Amino acid sequence: MSGLSEELTAVAAEPTPASRTWRAFRHNPLGLVAAGLLVLLLLVAVAAPLIADYPRGYGDDVLAGPSAAHWFGTDHLGRDIFAQVVWGTRTSMAVGLGASALAIVLGVAVGVGGAYFKRLDGLLGLFVDVMLSLPVLPLMILVAALAGPSVTTLVLVIAVFSWPEVARVVRSQALPIVTLSYVDAAHVMGAPNRWVLLRHVLPAVSPVIAVSVVVTASRAVLSEAGLAFLGLGDPSSWSWGTILYNAQRSGALSSSWWTAFFPSLAVLLLVVAATLVALAYNDARNPRTRQDRSR
Repeated sequence: MSGLSEELTAVAAEPTPASRTWRAFRHNPLGLVAAGLLVLLLLVAVAAPLIADYPRGYGDDVLAGPSAAHWFGTDHLGRDIFAQVVWGTRTSMAVGLGASALAIVLGVAVGVGGAYFKRLDGLLGLFVDVMLSLPVLPLMILVAALAGPSVTTLVLVIAVFSWPEVARVVRSQALPIVTLSYVDAAHVMGAPNRWVLLRHVLPAVSPVIAVSVVVTASRAVLSEAGLAFLGLGDPSSWSWGTILYNAQRSGALSSSWWTAFFPSLAVLLLVVAATLVALAYNDARNPRTRQDRSR
């Protein structure tokens, strides 16, 4: 009896997959720095009113370079670019997270549905392939121009053209899961499809979903910056792409480097940080790379 209790205690003391992943992630300095940068950008977006005043109106220092008074310089109307970048973080992050959330919901539903329901797999797979073959950027420009510039339009347009890639990745991970013995056993016991999906399939593909959230959000921010740079952003709110659009429209890009450097740097830091976090997470949950790092 004591031997059985000792075995149970040993099993309970073994680290869970989540704890092993977190332990390996903590040993990746690039992943930690990138995760900290993403958290910092989120804090800037939330605390924007506490960091800088909302940029509006006109200023006296037109196209002034970076200084103690204006850390990132000013634009062609004398407005502080640091305040624009801070408030642009809020809009860019909101568009990125909103589009990513919608794309993840659609992509996971289609990917898991295609892998689990074999009758729908062919039709859903064909639909995903067609969506992936479309020229994304021209269609984004066309739909955004027809629908009118707004944050809601950007979120919907970016999400509509982002979910097929999520669906393809999730389906590839769900296909081997639905053929495992414990899933077959659940069917034999009469478990409903909803219970099997929520209890077995979705938890198994959740690591891929977590990576897709980060990567899709960064790509959504990049797409928003591109559309706003083309004049298809929301004119009533600041975003990193809107700052670039104003600099390009005023002709300040060629003469005042700071008008484009700092918003471009913000976009670059976000995309690189999201990519490094996704790579670090994939390495952390891979048993082979975990063993290599522990040596």
